[in-house]
Amino acid sequence: MDTQQETELTPAAAEDEGWTFRDIASAFGAFVVIVAIAVGAFFYYESTVPATVREGSPAPDFSLPLLKGGTARLSDYRGKVVLINVWATWCDPCKQEMPSMEKLYQSLKGQPFEILASSVDARGATDVTPFAYKYGLTFPILLDTGKKLPDLFQTTGYPESFIIDKNGTMVKRVIGPLNWSNSQLPEVQLIQQLVKS
Repeated sequence: MDTQQETELTPAAAEDEGWTFRDIASAFGAFVVIVAIAVGAFFYYESTVPATVREGSPAPDFSLPLLKGGTARLSDYRGKVVLINVWATWCDPCKQEMPSMEKLYQSLKGQPFEILASSVDARGATDVTPFAYKYGLTFPILLDTGKKLPDLFQTTGYPESFIIDKNGTMVKRVIGPLNWSNSQLPEVQLIQQLVKS
């Protein structure tokens, strides 16, 4: 008799054995809801991430604190050619590049040109002040401890530079270090042409 009880199923037990139409419909409905939420989240994320700044497109405006006090806003430099440089004190190629940027800055002093060197050092002025002093940097240095510019300009690494014309258009992206004191470089010649125009 015990054997017979084990093999016989009550109507309630029989329903638990397999998927009913209601179970399949509920599972399919849950799947559709999950997919809809995932697709919605993807498109929301895509809409909040800025598009890559391309050559020929307007440079995005930004505002960051300056090492020597005050704030720099890119739009305040409209009418000048601006070289934006994203760098860090711990970056060896940045260390090699900085003296040549200072020479470029001095060579164009008094002309419609500005360098905005944006440091991404997490400790800000604590690390940047001795670095600027060691290399004799006189151009404006921005403190970007929150890495605003790497996100905004979607940089690929450090250093990375952007040449902005007098109208605020990004005309050239430069990945990696350059010898900015070399007047034969196409990027330096571009800056000189933009300054004169």
